[in-house]
Order: sequence, then C-alpha cells, then structure tokens
Amino acid sequence: MIIDLRSDTVTKPNKAMLETMLNAEVGDDVFGEEPTVNALEKKAATMFGQEASLFCPSGTMTNQIAIKIHTEPGDELLCDATAHIYNYEGGGISFNSGVQAKLLQGERGRISAEQVAENINPTFDWLTKTSLVCIENTANRAGGSFYSLKQINDIANVCKKNNLKYHLDGARIFNAVVEANYSTKEVGSAFDSISICLSKGLGAPVGSLLLGNKEFIRKARRIRKIFGGGMRQAGFLAAAGIYALDNNINRLKEDHNRAKQIENILKTANYVESILPVDTNIIIFNLNEKISSENFLNALAKENIKTVGFGKNAIRFVTHLDFTDDMLTKTEKVLKNII
Repeated sequence: MIIDLRSDTVTKPNKAMLETMLNAEVGDDVFGEEPTVNALEKKAATMFGQEASLFCPSGTMTNQIAIKIHTEPGDELLCDATAHIYNYEGGGISFNSGVQAKLLQGERGRISAEQVAENINPTFDWLTKTSLVCIENTANRAGGSFYSLKQINDIANVCKKNNLKYHLDGARIFNAVVEANYSTKEVGSAFDSISICLSKGLGAPVGSLLLGNKEFIRKARRIRKIFGGGMRQAGFLAAAGIYALDNNINRLKEDHNRAKQIENILKTANYVESILPVDTNIIIFNLNEKISSENFLNALAKENIKTVGFGKNAIRFVTHLDFTDDMLTKTEKVLKNII
C-alpha cells in the first residue's frame, strides 16, 4: 500500500467518474460547440452567482488570465506574502502582465481590509497604480487557513470604495465552504473574478474554472487562446469536473477530520518543534533537532509514505479522497514510531 500525502492533486478518477468521462458528449470548444464544457461552465457560474465561466487546463492559467484582464502594465496588485500567485506561478505576474506585487504580511495567509486600505498607493505619477487585490482561500502555505465571510466582504467594500478589482484564488475554496459554512453564492457575490480548481480535493484529473461577468469571460477566452489554453474535445475532462461538483464537495469534511487526527499525533511527537493549526486538509509542521528533514522523509519513504519538504525543517501533509481510514491508521502508527 502506497500512501501519498504530497498533495491533494495526486488523486485519480474513480470508476464512476471514469464512466462519466467515457460517456461524455463532445464537440469543439474553440468553436464554442463543446456541450459538456458548456454545461460545466454554466454549472460553475450558477453555483457562485456569476454570469459566466471559462474552463482552463490549470489554476495557474485562470489566475494569470484574471490578473492580465484586471491590470495594465506598470500596475500593482496587493496579495499576501505567501500567496500562490506570487510564489508558485513562475513569475507570471510580471512575465504575463508586466505588473508588480506588493506583498502584505497577513495573519496565516489572510490579509485584512485595513491592510488593503493602508497599502493603496496615492495617485502620484511616480508611484505604481494599485489596481487589483488577490486573496487565496484556503491559504496553502499558511496550512489551509480560510477567510470568514466578514473578512471577505470587508475587503470587497474597500475595493469598491477605491475602484479596485478583487480576485479570488479559490483553488481550495470548497474546503473553505464546507468548513466555514458559508455558501458559494455568498462568496461569489464579493468578487470580480474567481478561480476554482477541480483537480485538488474534488478529485478530477485536470482543470480549473475562471468565473466572472460575461464581458470579463469574453476577454478571458481570448487571453486563454493567447496563453495556449484553447482546447478541442475537452468534454471528457469537463465531464469529470461535473461529476466532481456533484459528488465530491461535502465529503471534503472527511479529509479535514483525517488531517486533524494526524495533527493530534504530531502535537505529542517528540521530534516536532511546532505545527500550524489545522483548519482544513493541510498539515504543516516543523521538525526539531532530533531529526533532519531528509531523515524524516526517508523514514516515511521506507514505509511507502510519500510527502514533501516545505522549507527548512518544514514538512507538509495534504489529505484527500484517495487517503483512506486504513492509510490513516498506518500513517499514525509510523508517525508514533519514527524515533
């Protein structure tokens, strides 16, 4: 039995999802004649109360398209210092859009409305124009922390007051939704654009969606083409996304519960220096001098448990739908006996 805790992106389609994919009706999406893609896009937009959406190969692409549309070269966006758009998208903010990021030191990956207001540049010729605010929910590097609805709306109010666009990197937004008990429509009403991922906790093999109003998505479709993201018979992938949205949202709570059980083990482990609070399905902890990261990873690998380092002495586990109770039991046993 191989246990893979590297990411929630490692999931594989189950039999029911594969059957749905095989039976998908397909066409040519570049011509707008892909019935299953069109159905997925309509479904996602409706869920969040947005007018339209666009199916893309990755969340990096959906985020970068949004930044490109909402800004002009020489502008500045505001985001947390740990944000995925800044740390893990290949420098796309500057490469694709000619925009710089002002990094805010939020609380566990969450910036506040007050921080946003304080960091909007005055309209002097020698300063960059602040044009966009991006938040990540849940926050990956912060251990899966999530925003409250009040925090989301407070930032939205600052953006509206100052004529700023507001984008959500919602790669794991459904983890936040099931844990915070707000609805997708309540979240959707706050933002000018939203990126949601289907290939993480929801278990689809490929794909993310960008949501916004009709004019925004019209522009996004052209930028997707420029970025090389135009797809043809993508309905086979879109069908997996529809299945994921229909079947795999509520069960995310199971991933959270398993993550919290691992957290409880690590809290008592004599080789753990510190651990971030576990809110959803991400566990980030730091090792002390009793064991190096290399030796820790090797010890897990010998037991067929895959995971990754996440910085100096830091380790990340991510639970997901392919991580079962039997795997949890074995993982707990291994963690208790590493030293």
